[in-house]
Amino acid sequence: MRLHKTISVAARALALAGAVLIPTLSSGAATADNYPSERLNWTIAFGPGGGNDIMSRTIISILEKYKLYPGEIVAQNRSGGSGAVGWGYLFNQKGNPYHISSTSGSFITTPLKAKTPWTPTSFVPVALLAADDLVLVVNKTSKIKDFDQFIKEAKATPLAIGGMGAVNVDFIVPTLLAEKAGFKFDYVSFNKQGELTTALLSSALDAMVANPGDVAGLLESGDLRALGFSGTKTPDSLKGVPTFGEKGFELGISMPRGVVLPPDAPKEAQEWWIATMKKVVEKPEWAEYVKKHELTETVLWGDEFGKFLGTSQDEFARILKASGAIK
Repeated sequence: MRLHKTISVAARALALAGAVLIPTLSSGAATADNYPSERLNWTIAFGPGGGNDIMSRTIISILEKYKLYPGEIVAQNRSGGSGAVGWGYLFNQKGNPYHISSTSGSFITTPLKAKTPWTPTSFVPVALLAADDLVLVVNKTSKIKDFDQFIKEAKATPLAIGGMGAVNVDFIVPTLLAEKAGFKFDYVSFNKQGELTTALLSSALDAMVANPGDVAGLLESGDLRALGFSGTKTPDSLKGVPTFGEKGFELGISMPRGVVLPPDAPKEAQEWWIATMKKVVEKPEWAEYVKKHELTETVLWGDEFGKFLGTSQDEFARILKASGAIK
């Protein structure tokens, strides 16, 4: 496989910036009797308007609307270094149960490429609430009409498959599929979704992987054709499109949209948040968010989420090292 890098990796200095921030320690200790009793500081590791920001603010809105958190909630965007600054800040709030953050795919990939002082398993896991999975699509003019034909063509001649980022789940997913199905491909990475889509529409690419929400309009118009879905269950908008697993190629890889506490946060705080997030996912606003953003409803609690993060980290590292994307 040949990896074509067209994006720049975030500067190490920026990625490590979170490691030198001074923690703001909570004045109270968390016990079963008094937690929570202080203001909650919610760190959003990316800028306003992105997927991580929207998820965080959706959860906060639900917490506030249904009075599930008794105190004030302050959300702050701490972007930089593909999430390293924000999660680095949370890492430095060790033991403080009044700091919290949400996760995304970069929660796994950023420490692999930037060598941060933290890894996904450094934090106290609360919950995996949903997952971003990818749809494999081709141009409407492609001779490839379905998933089986895609595999056949890919085995005959390496195809050019596009995705977002060189060290990202967009690269991981086709790489795992290629491993399991027995074909080779050329991966072409892009910085912007619009540029990636344009490359496919102009036939500069044979196929691409994308979040369903990013290509929904083009699938509906017929300009793109969906071949397969990497998640465990195909969303309603892709009705009739098989999952990779249904075709015999279960990947077990997703971008985790979850919630974590700082390292060494008290068990009482973890248990309180698990119970509270169970209430959050039952609200209609959460179901609307999952449907609107074409997410896969995937729920794991506490240590099970921690195991998922560890397994995903190991698999990502294996693939990226084998491809030469990281050392």
